[in-house]
Amino acid sequence: MAKLQFKDKWVLVTGASAGLGEEIARQLAFGHGANLILLARRREKLEKLQTELQKVVKVRIIVADLSKLEDVDRATEEVLGGDELYAAVLNAGITYFGLHKELEWDYFQTMLQTNVVGVTRMTNRLVDHFEATGREGGLLIVSSMAAIFPVPYQAAYSGTKSYLLTFATALSHELKNRQFSITVYNPGGIQTEMTEGEKFNELRGWLMPVKQAATEAVQAFRKRKLTHIPGFLNRFGSVFLKFLPQKFVMKQMSGVYGKSLFKSSKP
Repeated sequence: MAKLQFKDKWVLVTGASAGLGEEIARQLAFGHGANLILLARRREKLEKLQTELQKVVKVRIIVADLSKLEDVDRATEEVLGGDELYAAVLNAGITYFGLHKELEWDYFQTMLQTNVVGVTRMTNRLVDHFEATGREGGLLIVSSMAAIFPVPYQAAYSGTKSYLLTFATALSHELKNRQFSITVYNPGGIQTEMTEGEKFNELRGWLMPVKQAATEAVQAFRKRKLTHIPGFLNRFGSVFLKFLPQKFVMKQMSGVYGKSLFKSSKP
């Protein structure tokens, strides 16, 4: 299957107002000449990014809260009802870092709706579209290394990302359109708005620069890789850790993440 060619093609990026989504949008525009549909909750941030990127490409924005099913459906129909869509990056998601017993149910529901339900709903519609039309294109779903090695103190988040990895990987083998592909991206921690709080202070050295994470995401997407983990050390670790007892690995991770979490809570 030929590599994806983004130049002058319309690409959707969700969660585009900050962090990884914002940087992926920049690289698609400046590095690959892609026209963009930017989707996020915060209009002001989207408009600011639109002003920057439309100097070199065409840019549309859609304001939507992907934790709400009606917004997901409205946004998806708007995406498919406009210019011909070539590819989509489903990056929007939220996290939680703390004791699971302190995770409020309402917040968990929002995380579940955003990370799982919204992504699944949009994926279903996009896959149906490309299967029916037979057009060339691709879908990039942003999961996490937490899907492969569940992270203590991010138990619910790890669960949502594990679902995305298994769902998208399995779904990719059901596709009939040989010109359409699904890629699952599994980054570790990234230096973004989501990891700016004090809870992540002791983990700073492990966080990947967002530009590097975005570059590897776009490259993996363009090459139509089924799954990709960015960073050599992350890839090496993902293989090496599989040979160690899971209980031992989880204990070490619990120590590292717990140290950062509980140190931040001290007066």
